[in-house]
Amino acid sequence: MITLYGIPNCDTVKKARTWLADQQQDFNFHDFKKQGLTAEQVKHWLKSVEWETLVNRKGTTWRALSDERKAQIVDADSAIALMLENPSVIKRPVLQRTEGSHVGFSDAQYRQIFGL
Repeated sequence: MITLYGIPNCDTVKKARTWLADQQQDFNFHDFKKQGLTAEQVKHWLKSVEWETLVNRKGTTWRALSDERKAQIVDADSAIALMLENPSVIKRPVLQRTEGSHVGFSDAQYRQIFGL
């Protein structure tokens, strides 16, 4: 089963959703702002993706954090706490498949993931 995590108004999430639909990939969409996230879910992603990749340090949410708060993000546990506190800091989308989780979207990346 495929689940795409993100927020519906994110352009990159929109592109990923369109790509999956165009490739006739059956997937569920999980809006993590409305539907929330659990620590278990984020820990599951971290089995396939480094926390440094999952925390979007280039986004406006990260840049809006105080320097003190940014300095507290030093390991997976502190990153998980931040992601649960503020899901907008997660790099989007997160694609979860049985084989593992992937972050971000590009046509080439998804073609490789799906063997196309």
